[in-house]
Amino acid sequence: MCRHIAFVGEPVALGELLLRPGHALLRQSWEPRTQASGVVNADGFGVGWYAEGDPVPARYRRAGPIWGDLSFADLARVVRSGAALAAVRSATLPGADGEAAAAPFGSGPWLFSHNGAVAGWPGSLAATAGTLPAEELLSLEARTDSALLWALVLHRLRAGDAPGPALADTVREAAAAAPGSRLNLLLTDGVTIAATTWGDSLWYLTGPDRVVVASEPYDADPRWRAVPEHTLVTADRVDVTLTPLKEPSA
Repeated sequence: MCRHIAFVGEPVALGELLLRPGHALLRQSWEPRTQASGVVNADGFGVGWYAEGDPVPARYRRAGPIWGDLSFADLARVVRSGAALAAVRSATLPGADGEAAAAPFGSGPWLFSHNGAVAGWPGSLAATAGTLPAEELLSLEARTDSALLWALVLHRLRAGDAPGPALADTVREAAAAAPGSRLNLLLTDGVTIAATTWGDSLWYLTGPDRVVVASEPYDADPRWRAVPEHTLVTADRVDVTLTPLKEPSA
């Protein structure tokens, strides 16, 4: 399992969102409050952010725990951005992919994260993976369920799907192939945010200067709202829309 967060709004230092609040992503790495499985997220972390005038985000990812990276703490103190996606990771299975397995995954303007686990991995998604072109399979950043889910989402985005449908269709496909999977997905292009709840918690916060979508609140602000299970979230700085996701037919 993992914890993740995305925001779009007025530029802010990354540390103001990810490190400084009382229950920021930093604290969620060792003391998550609403995580459905696992108790420590110490198998890697990452953050992607957008610089003004450049649609392609930068990424900083590491294989170790966020609390042990003093260089990131220093970087987050001074780097400011108007949009970012960050995650701390708890590995589903042992692996040797290192920081390549840490979210956010990215391509072009997109940043992506998966909070959860695919049941029966890897065999359960073998047929689904076979629908991807060989070039896209060979381009996977890591041999993990999250990396394959990202490839499935990206394939749909490249085919012209909007972010919400790309996530929703991927979740339904994976849930049908691997019942019991936990499929909370998070996606941003620096302007909009799309996310799903499927097996774990998700919250959103709207304010005068930002919209935030996160696995759990980073502070006690009463404006935080829980997202119902099996829901697609689409958000920008003006609106947040919640759309129910139907379970796949038996």
